[in-house]
Amino acid sequence: MEITNPSDDGLVRQMAELLIDGFSDSGSDCWTTLESALKEVHESLSENRISRVAIDQSHNVLGWIGGIEEYDGNVWELHPLVVRRDCRKKGIGRALVEDFEKQVKLRGGIAIRLGTDDENNRTSLGGIDLYPDALAHLSKIKNLREHPFEFYQKIGFVITGVIPDANGFGKPDIFMAKRVL
Repeated sequence: MEITNPSDDGLVRQMAELLIDGFSDSGSDCWTTLESALKEVHESLSENRISRVAIDQSHNVLGWIGGIEEYDGNVWELHPLVVRRDCRKKGIGRALVEDFEKQVKLRGGIAIRLGTDDENNRTSLGGIDLYPDALAHLSKIKNLREHPFEFYQKIGFVITGVIPDANGFGKPDIFMAKRVL
């Protein structure tokens, strides 16, 4: 496996197809068409963005990570991270995040943040009214069906907040961050 910058149209199309498939079971209605996924990929290739792919020896995309510069480059939003289904739980996501951290450091960044939505009740925060005490609910969060927040915790991210109803009633966005100094 090699982690590199996407360099050709073949990789771009694979990245878009991976985005569609990788988020198809997340409950999100983002990236349901090739057109919307290609738009996201092309945006990730613009200036002040990071876009890295994990590829195999045959030039097949195994995973993709992107990032958006924020706060004058001090913070980078990790957006998105997706790994091919048949390659999950093999260290590719971890390797992509580690590479992303290096890319952020090279650009002078000191922290990474991300939002990990629960749009289909995969955590104890999904499907309920988090008001009036969202932080009490957040302090007792449980993973019910392989929500990615635990993956991020295993690699050093901490939960920093939640926006209740970010994606509709009972569909929160869980915020996480990590310092990369």
